[in-house]
Amino acid sequence: MMRRRLSSLSRMALKVAHDCVQNVPQARVVFASRHGELRRTTDILHGIEADKPVLPNAFSLSVLNAMSGLFGIARQDRSPANAISAGPETLGYALLEAYAQYTEEPTVPVLLVYADEPADGAYGHVDHEVQQGALALLLDAGQVAQGHLACTVYEIEHETEHEIEHEAGKAGVTHFATQSAALHHCLDTQSAAAWQHAGAIWQWGWHVSAV
Repeated sequence: MMRRRLSSLSRMALKVAHDCVQNVPQARVVFASRHGELRRTTDILHGIEADKPVLPNAFSLSVLNAMSGLFGIARQDRSPANAISAGPETLGYALLEAYAQYTEEPTVPVLLVYADEPADGAYGHVDHEVQQGALALLLDAGQVAQGHLACTVYEIEHETEHEIEHEAGKAGVTHFATQSAALHHCLDTQSAAAWQHAGAIWQWGWHVSAV
């Protein structure tokens, strides 16, 4: 019954979340999405324009934290959960939030779930538009780590984008159009990746643990 109520975005998010913690009984959740259930919200707005009533079920599933709530209900897990949206920098700040929660209380795992899809064309051009997809990461002290992910953010002063990418290329760092593409590349290849936005560069690197 719950599956029938879910949008394609929620299904993606809950699928990767379930796969990540299926053997973990309790985990705090940080859910992140730039647009969230914007497609469902857009349908509600079109309905209002056509003088149709707003159904309570449709509205409750359109809010940003709907997915984290449904996930907790499905798992019968009452652990804390929050939702983050920070424009094109959403994934980076969600990682920061998850890491902050984990370092504060490492005995309880933290699940980060990021899911997004492009905005409807009715909203016009969107800078650094997201790609459709979902990602889940588990921060758990009980797991043996083969390495760790490092993120560095530094400001850009006078360099042009071309100069930055040229210098990064010499250093073996690949630039990507979105945060999620850069992070995926780093995790998949264990090589450095970067993304530039609003006078700053976010760079990810993978460091293999010493044996």
